[in-house]
Order: sequence, then structure tokens, then C-alpha cells
Amino acid sequence: MFGARTLRGVLPGGQRAVLVFGIGLAVIASLVVAGAAGASTGTVSPDPNESVSEEAYVEPAPEPGDAYFEAAADDGSWISYENPRDEYRSPYLGDGSGKVCVTLVNENGDPVVGESVPNTSVTIPTNDVTSWHSHADPLTVQFPLTDHYERPLDADQFGTDPDIAQGDGYMDSHCIELHGLPEDATVEYGKADVSGEYADRIDVAGYIQQVPEGDGWDTDIDPVAAAEPYADAGGGWTYRNGSTHGQVDVILQLDAPADERFDPNGSSASDSGSSDQSTDATDGDDSGGNGDDTGGNASDEDDSMPGFGALAAVLALSIAVLARSRGDP
Repeated sequence: MFGARTLRGVLPGGQRAVLVFGIGLAVIASLVVAGAAGASTGTVSPDPNESVSEEAYVEPAPEPGDAYFEAAADDGSWISYENPRDEYRSPYLGDGSGKVCVTLVNENGDPVVGESVPNTSVTIPTNDVTSWHSHADPLTVQFPLTDHYERPLDADQFGTDPDIAQGDGYMDSHCIELHGLPEDATVEYGKADVSGEYADRIDVAGYIQQVPEGDGWDTDIDPVAAAEPYADAGGGWTYRNGSTHGQVDVILQLDAPADERFDPNGSSASDSGSSDQSTDATDGDDSGGNGDDTGGNASDEDDSMPGFGALAAVLALSIAVLARSRGDP
């Protein structure tokens, strides 16, 4: 074994000292790097809180041959689904058309129908240009959608799929559609007002208005991220040549108390059962609550400073060998 005695026989005392000290520094450096890596891993952002107060409502979009599939462009540029709230003005005054939608999402941004907020509604005022429509002036949408409407969700407004002209293939919005408006008309809408039993659990995330000038509604957006304050969204649109269709989608998001949310993957959001068991076990510890807290902090310190006990030992050993080397002839 190549040890201190071998070193004494090969190298003079000064060179032995330098070599031993260098080895010690190398070991210390490697442990510091390892410790830093471990500490860095320990400070990675925690998993996002995926708790929700209502599970996503999954409804595939109709396909050709299905009920409510209406039409699709031959060139794949657009797709249309039948909507029971799609109405045509009589008399028909022009090719102006519009769409006013409500999209309700849970705390994770997934489409829902409002089963967790019954007896609650949102009202969106619209101007008298829309008053002929049976569901407009104003538009009121009641939750849960499944209790009040033949088609709870009737539009695929958000997301993309390479095999679908528009949307991601899943319904996500509740809309009314208007056809037959004058081609110079102005459609206006007001601020959404949420009322009812659970109004305090629904936030108006914002508004998304698009007047796409014939290119269709852009679905390649996230509804919550793309939502704008009312003043920025526009509050309405005026039809012009080449732009005879306008849409607005009011984005609502659930915001229930944390203790009433759950993990959609199966466990409670608060993991109350596990927490209670852990608390009981801690309370039964002879060391008491303070001792338990201290143990937890010590564990945190160990996680954030891994390997430094070994580092201290190596440093001490290196110093001892260095001192002995200096004493050798």
C-alpha cells in the first residue's frame, strides 16, 4: 500500500508536505462540489400545487358523422359545430356574425362546467344590436352548465391538434352565436358580473376578443394567460369589409378555499389524513413538540449541507499528516 511511510522513503520532507497538502485540498474541493450539487438539488422548486375544487370536464369534439358536427372547410382552414344557441336574425340584414362565449376553468386552467358552484351565474350585458337573439341583451350563463343546457360546452376555443383545423379536439366553452347582422354594425358587451351562492369562488380572469378578418379564431393560446382586462380587450367590434365576424370569450376561473380542494390524481390537497397521523406520532414522542421541531430543522440542515462532516474529517487528517511530515527527517 502506498502510504505515509512510502512517501518518506521517496520524497524529501518538504515535497511530502506539499503533496499531502495538495491531496487534502483536492479531496476537500471534490466534497465541496458534491455538497453544492446536493444543496442545489434540495432547493429545486417544489411540485406545483395541482389541487383543484372541480375536476376537468372532458368532452371530445364531434367528428364527421356525429351529432352536432356541422361542417369543415375542404382546405382544413376551419371547422364548425352545431350550437343550440346559434340564431339567425329575421329579417337577415347582412353577413355580420358574432360569438359571445364563457369559459370556466378550474384552478389548474382546465375546462369545467361549474358543478362545484351551483346556483351561481355570470351575466354579460350586450347592446341592442343583439336584442333579437333570445339569449342576448344580456347573456346570462348559469352553473352548473350540465343542469341548465342541452349542450353544456359547444365550442372548442383553445388549444391545437395537428389533425384538427381549429382547437385541440375537446370542447371548452359555452357560447351564443349571432348571424344576419348588418355589415357595418357595432356589437358591444359590458363587464361580466358573477352572482349567486358561490360568486366569491369565481374570478373574472379577463376577456379575449378577436376580430380575425376571415382567418378564424386563433386557438393557439392559453385562455387564462391570454385574458385581458376589460378596458384592454376592446368591449366590442365594428364590422368592416373583409371583417364580418367578431368574437369575445369571457374567461372565468375557480378559486375555492384551499381546504376544499383536492388532488385530481386521487389524494387530498391537504393530505389531512397523513398530516394527522404524522402529528399524532409526533405528539406521542417523549421528546415533545420542541424536540420534534429541532429534529426537523436538523434534517433540513443535513439536506442543505451534505458531506461536510466527512469534509471536516479529511481536513483534520490532512493537517495531521502534514504536521507529521514536517517532523520527519
